Amino acid sequence: MNTKTVDSNDTDKKIGFWRGWSIAVGCAIGSGVFMMPTLLAPYGMLGMAGWLVAGGGTLLVALSLSRLVRRIPKIGGPYAYVHEGLGHFAGFLIAWTYWIACIAAVSGIAIAFVGYLGVFIPEITNSRILSLVFALGLIWTIFALNIRSLEDSSKFQVVSTILKILPLLFMIVMGFAHMQPDNLPEYNPTDLHPAALLATVTTLVMWSFVGIETASVPAHNMTEPEKTIPKVLVAAVLTILTIYLLVSFAIALVVPADELMVSTAPFALAATKIMGPVGAALITFGALISTLGSLNANALTAGNVALAAAKDNLLPDRFAIISKSGTPSFAFVISGLFVSVLLFLNYTKGLVAAFTFMAMLSTLSTLMAYAFCAVAEFYFLKNDRPGPERSKAIGLSIAAFLYAFFAIWGAGTEIVFYSFMLILIGMPIYALVKK
Repeated sequence: MNTKTVDSNDTDKKIGFWRGWSIAVGCAIGSGVFMMPTLLAPYGMLGMAGWLVAGGGTLLVALSLSRLVRRIPKIGGPYAYVHEGLGHFAGFLIAWTYWIACIAAVSGIAIAFVGYLGVFIPEITNSRILSLVFALGLIWTIFALNIRSLEDSSKFQVVSTILKILPLLFMIVMGFAHMQPDNLPEYNPTDLHPAALLATVTTLVMWSFVGIETASVPAHNMTEPEKTIPKVLVAAVLTILTIYLLVSFAIALVVPADELMVSTAPFALAATKIMGPVGAALITFGALISTLGSLNANALTAGNVALAAAKDNLLPDRFAIISKSGTPSFAFVISGLFVSVLLFLNYTKGLVAAFTFMAMLSTLSTLMAYAFCAVAEFYFLKNDRPGPERSKAIGLSIAAFLYAFFAIWGAGTEIVFYSFMLILIGMPIYALVKK
């Protein structure tokens, strides 16, 4: 295999607006949305406002990242911005934690895929060994696709994103066509104060928004990244928020809240009420496509984050080697190996517990990147000319930081502890590669 050190001038610009949009939307719309109707059902109509709060916060993050990408249209996304603004150590922390976020996301989504596949082949989910074998086969197929060609990976991402949106649109149309307003839950069936309820559900739904920033990572393959990526980020957030809100209302109009609370497959339950077993099969197939697209986007991001850090001498030089097809093959292989280890370690917990842990770990690690990016923007703004635009940017960065801090606080002490331990594990690596 012929190899060389990657350079932005060597690689063809193969990702335009729609492929960038498909990366962001495809990464964010994964397994999470298919369980959210069940998780939000106990919180009534007010619980659905969590979509608006999380969507608004994610839009703040997207606008903050849009400003940063115009300053630094480099490979690495959040890592690149933090490295430029806050230096090597902060850059390494975000490269390390964000890479872990992608690795954990790939592991969790592979577990979710196997769970959905069990609807068609129950023997898989009844056997932990079979579940592990299928999950490993899936992740190595996806990493092999990314190693082979960026072109093939990006084409697959566009197709899978369109296919994953179709069943959600189908559920929206069918739900409103067969709606029964009496099924809608009461405003606030809990004893929680509305503010406390909103804080709870916002953290709960954040997993369904994490991933929009992935469109900023392969900037070296973007057509005019400083113009394309900001458009992609804002369009992706608005697309995701609209779909999430409509599909949540559609399912609530079809399935009574007391049934949603105990369902392990709310989309399939709603589809069964409308179309019977055929509808359930169609929605389950849509969930499989949805997880595939999200899996591919996270795998692509994992390899490119490691590549970007290696170019800045924050990871071993071998991560900066690309194949003749222009992909960071070594970074993809190492990422795949780490995903495999995580799957081995966590499959003893069972599907649901393993998925929950991976999802929370990935979400928290990504939120840390959001918070550090907002702080990096403060650094750049110090040298900007005073004026209304600068004041607006300062306010935006403060709002994005506070939102990330709020969501991290809502994650709970256990997952924060595990994230801190992972940061400590990375410290010897930083000491070894630091020049």
